[in-house]
Amino acid sequence: MNLAARIVTLALTLLLGAAVHAQSAQEIVTATDKVRNPGRPFRTTLTLTEYVAGKERDHDALAVFSKEDPATHQFRNLVQYVEPARDAGKRVLLDGHSLWFFDPDSKVSVRISAQQRLIGQAAIGDILTVNLAIDYTASIVGTEKIDDATRQPHQCWHLDLKAANDLATYNRVEYWIEQGSFYPIKGKFYSDSGRLLKILYFRNFSERLGAVRPTEAVIIDAVDTSRATTATFGEYAYQDIPEAWFQRDYLPRLQIK
Repeated sequence: MNLAARIVTLALTLLLGAAVHAQSAQEIVTATDKVRNPGRPFRTTLTLTEYVAGKERDHDALAVFSKEDPATHQFRNLVQYVEPARDAGKRVLLDGHSLWFFDPDSKVSVRISAQQRLIGQAAIGDILTVNLAIDYTASIVGTEKIDDATRQPHQCWHLDLKAANDLATYNRVEYWIEQGSFYPIKGKFYSDSGRLLKILYFRNFSERLGAVRPTEAVIIDAVDTSRATTATFGEYAYQDIPEAWFQRDYLPRLQIK
């Protein structure tokens, strides 16, 4: 190869590399946040199903109401239990910097952590609508071709996310996001000590509220891989949500239809 050809080849290589990394890690996470989260206040239904060795063990049905705070650009969430019947009416509220659990029987609100288990491998923080770009500082590890939950290959950015504030559910997250579409494909979630806690795959992408979004996540126990939980989002709808719904003191009087 002559000198001119080598120069052209080097230039093309540099251009292709620049195209892949032209967007910063934080911009990539912001773009995938928009894939996962509608931009207007909305409600959705969520079914959590726990499996052990492939057999269903338990399930919960929830209604989730989410609204972005215009000041912080982070979401506020209200989660209400629908099933099982013994838990119907119980609520979880993300109010600014705090998470509260409300029991209608005692009419008492108790502060909880985002790591509080709901069912199986699913924690409170796993099912809340959040903008990861606000709670985490991201860096690009590289680009990789990985398989999704159905063993289909995707060319992805491999990102490393580190908690940027006390609101982050996990201390560190590895995140694989498909190049071009910004679809989230896979995540690995770590404790403060660096222990891998769970592996999450997004799947069943379909049209919801004007965009293609993942409607199911599979959460696998990183220690005991025979244990897994699916989080399946059902009906989505835009809804005007009163500000009072996100106030702890209003929880005992809240009427959700």
